[in-house]
Amino acid sequence: MGEIGLRSAHPKSFASSARPSSQEFRELVEAHQSRVFSIAFRILEDRWTAEEVAQDVFLALYKNLDRLESEEHVLAWLRRVTVHRAIDAHRHRASRVDFTAEEFCEERTIVASEIDASPSIASRRVEYLIATLSPTQRAILLLRYQEDMLPTEIATTLAMPLGTVKSHLQRALKLLRAKAARLQKEVAHG
Repeated sequence: MGEIGLRSAHPKSFASSARPSSQEFRELVEAHQSRVFSIAFRILEDRWTAEEVAQDVFLALYKNLDRLESEEHVLAWLRRVTVHRAIDAHRHRASRVDFTAEEFCEERTIVASEIDASPSIASRRVEYLIATLSPTQRAILLLRYQEDMLPTEIATTLAMPLGTVKSHLQRALKLLRAKAARLQKEVAHG
């Protein structure tokens, strides 16, 4: 799916306070919705919460669109806000006292069914292993390898020191390697 340029979705000057028409904003949402949802889903591992986060992000985009200066600025803003809102949603969900065992089992089933939809056993295992990382590690990993962002870009997007981003990335990869080795041994030994 080719991305619609922000200029075509929002032809007015970025410095102006004019809002895009509903059609222009709809085109902008359609151009970025799969990326926003994918980032939120991979951090949250919950389709419904990821959809809520995506809706919240696009509502915030609409409110802040006149402050964004270019298509690149919009993309960076969407990535940053999506990651932060997804991590906040994960923290909120984790702090809920009334989270029941049934809800936990339902949520794990949903994630497992999402993983089962993957094309291969190897990709299902990778998805499973990534899901075991902390939300921050998952966010940094997906920005690096799914969004092809450099560590410096991730640091800017997440407002984190570059060294912290590199540490999270290095620890996440080390954990994934160790967990993958353990999983491979378990599969080999039955």
